[in-house]
Amino acid sequence: MLSELLPFRLAIDPTTVAGVGLWALALYLGFSPVSDWVMEQISRWLNFAERSLYTSQAEFERTRAAREAQNSFYASLLSVIPFVIAGAGLNYLSDVSLGRSWSISTGILSVIGAAVYELGRRDGQASDEE
Repeated sequence: MLSELLPFRLAIDPTTVAGVGLWALALYLGFSPVSDWVMEQISRWLNFAERSLYTSQAEFERTRAAREAQNSFYASLLSVIPFVIAGAGLNYLSDVSLGRSWSISTGILSVIGAAVYELGRRDGQASDEE
């Protein structure tokens, strides 16, 4: 279907897509406070940009809760993009340095390591709050 829309052939390698996805997930989990900060900044920017679309303060306040929830959803989707870009770079570096056969393996190892780190970090936060 994609070949019918584009006048050129677009080759998508499944190994590359899986490697980029695994590295992006590992970075998203490993840098969880950074991902939360990026999501908050995008949400703030969307809320600020949308404010200029309203001329009436009453109309702005009436629809505020729904718009902020929608902007939070969009921000959570958009906050993944920097990690996908960084994941593509790390996948490329692992392909160049270790070879194509290691791209999935190193991605899986990094996801497991980041997930263990994130679980430990959250457990440490929970024990500090008690």
